[in-house]
Amino acid sequence: MPLLTIGTNISLDDQAAQTLCNKASTHVSKLLGKPESYVMVAVQHGRTMSFAGDSAPCAMMHLKSLGLPEQQTAEFSESLCNFLNQQTGIPTNRIYIEFSGPERHMWGWDKRTF
Repeated sequence: MPLLTIGTNISLDDQAAQTLCNKASTHVSKLLGKPESYVMVAVQHGRTMSFAGDSAPCAMMHLKSLGLPEQQTAEFSESLCNFLNQQTGIPTNRIYIEFSGPERHMWGWDKRTF
């Protein structure tokens, strides 16, 4: 049930946003070793954002997944920052990532919880 949310102040056309979404889905699946059939990605582009008081391209990602291994967040940060940089050109030092691993009863799907 991984969910990756990507928020950025860069604007993408519909095709580029969908391509980023699809590639991010595959990337998260491989990164976490979970079936892509459970991965959800939301791309929110063209947002009003600043980083360090500057409106140059920046991004905020949130990766939420059951059983997210805390000891691997540094590895995940490197991988996700590099991925987003390669796809969008946003410098890695202008990307924040929030990681969270909810309890199973706090994540719902298909009329029940995990």
